[in-house]
Amino acid sequence: MTDSALRKTPLHALHLELGGKMVPFAGYEMPVQYPAGVLKEHLHTREKAGLFDVSHMGQAFLSQGGALERVTPADVKGLKEGMQRYGLLLNDEGTIKDDFMFSHLAGESDLYLVVNAGTKEGDFAYIAEKLKGAATLTPRPDRALLALQGPMAGAVLERHSPGIDKLTFMKVVRATIAGAPAIVSRSGYTGEDGFEISIEAKDAERVARALLGEPEVLPTGLGARDSLRLEAGLCLYSHDIDETTEPVEANLVWSIGKRRKMDKDFPAAEKIMDRVLNGTARKRVGIRTEGKAPARDGTEIADKSGRIIGQITSGGFGPSLGAPVAMGYVESAFAGDGSEIDLIVRGKPMPARVAPMPFVPHRYKRAT
Repeated sequence: MTDSALRKTPLHALHLELGGKMVPFAGYEMPVQYPAGVLKEHLHTREKAGLFDVSHMGQAFLSQGGALERVTPADVKGLKEGMQRYGLLLNDEGTIKDDFMFSHLAGESDLYLVVNAGTKEGDFAYIAEKLKGAATLTPRPDRALLALQGPMAGAVLERHSPGIDKLTFMKVVRATIAGAPAIVSRSGYTGEDGFEISIEAKDAERVARALLGEPEVLPTGLGARDSLRLEAGLCLYSHDIDETTEPVEANLVWSIGKRRKMDKDFPAAEKIMDRVLNGTARKRVGIRTEGKAPARDGTEIADKSGRIIGQITSGGFGPSLGAPVAMGYVESAFAGDGSEIDLIVRGKPMPARVAPMPFVPHRYKRAT
């Protein structure tokens, strides 16, 4: 796709003003980093707060939200007001079309959905078709989305929206941020405490400037967003999960609601519940290498005899750890923590082991 054909978020001019290095991503021109660099942006988010533009994500509202259970194994009907939940969008074969977040705002009947940028048009078309006659999906491309992440995010946002710091993990509320009406959830993709802030596109630059004006906040690009989520052990759609992946092998069984497991009323439920009970041929695992060289996506994984048993799906350097980290799929016999494996890098075996995730502990502000 040529630069002229790439879409731009409402913060595009601000990214350029801040010295953002722009790259194509999911059909958009997005900042991969700013002059501070990926390493500093990553560590600053872990220590203070980073502001991310995630306006390329797909936002929508869904009437008769319970109908969403036709396409996800998550417990949609049981979601309480003021709460958000993670869900998998499944196709008829029970593999993963996307992962997404859905929210039940207090006093509202419509659900608020956020899906991944690269799949949003297909997701919305699929949901609309599958729920035809039962619910109406209304995409909202007129909205921007910001993520304020890090241990100081709550203190920063409280200055611009008094009372917002009372929210705990996965709660969602309508609020006013720096004078702009917003939907705010205490969630994120970094493993840190943080917030996702949905606002009208026309307010995006004003709100972003207000937050960037705080001494704790650094603009943060896609590079640090990826290294943060990898350290947090979180999946990236089209890398760690896709339409070749089933929920059980992806270690995402926790996202299937208890009632849904009992009722088996979601796509390919019998097949998926068989995997829950009897296991799968492969599993998504965390991987730590013994050396300093990171293993990249697509690297083959071998057992100690040299037999190929899997593949890396996400890999890179973990700045918080000062060491490489990766995740990928291995045959289930090798999925136990501590299993010794080799990564085939430039034709040579590099010693590694299966390691528990997250690599860096999550620091969400949970309700006591």
